[in-house]
Amino acid sequence: MILQKSFYQQDVITVANELLGKILVHESKEGKTAGKIVETEAYLGPEDRAAHSSEGRRTTRNEVMYEQKGHAYVYFIYGLYYCFNVTAGNVPGKPEAVLIRALEPVAGEEIMARRRGRRVKASNLTNGPSKLCIAMGISKTQNRTNLTAPQLFIEDASVVPEDNIVDTTRIGVDYSGEWKNKHWRFYIRNNKFVSIK
Repeated sequence: MILQKSFYQQDVITVANELLGKILVHESKEGKTAGKIVETEAYLGPEDRAAHSSEGRRTTRNEVMYEQKGHAYVYFIYGLYYCFNVTAGNVPGKPEAVLIRALEPVAGEEIMARRRGRRVKASNLTNGPSKLCIAMGISKTQNRTNLTAPQLFIEDASVVPEDNIVDTTRIGVDYSGEWKNKHWRFYIRNNKFVSIK
C-alpha cells in the first residue's frame, strides 16, 4: 500500500523514524527500481539553522517545502548531484522535510548499476543521498511530485523496532551552530547500506 498524506502530516521527527523500513519506488521508462529506506535526516523548518528554510528563507528551490506534505523536494548540490527529500510535518505551511540518505536495493538492481555508470558493489549502489538519486533515476524532474500515487512513491512496510534504530547527528551541517548536535539522523542498526555509521 502506498503511504498517504496523513502519514506525512505527522511530526517530522516521527516521519523520519517511521520512514525507516518503508520502500521507495520509482517506475520509469527504464523499468521499476525500489529500495528499502535505511537512513534519514529530519529538518525542522525556520528555527533549524541546518534547514534550507532556516529563518523563513523562501526561494524558488525550496518553495515546495511550504506547500503540501508528502511531496518530493529534490535539489541540486555541488553543481553535480541531486538529493531527494519528502515534505512532512504536522503544521500546515511550515517548511519541513526529511532527507532520504540511504536505501537497500530490493528491485531493479541491474538498472541501478547501469545508471551509476560503473561497476560498484551492491552495498555501494544506494548508500548515500546522491548515489540513491542516480541509481533510482531521481532528478529535478521529480521535484514537487506527489508521493501518494505512482510513478514515484513510498510503500508501507513493517515497522522497524525501536531497538534497531540508531539516532545520531546529521551529516554536513557544521555551519549550523548548536543545531549540528541534534540527533535527527536515523538509521537501521547494523545495516550495511547506511552511508555513515
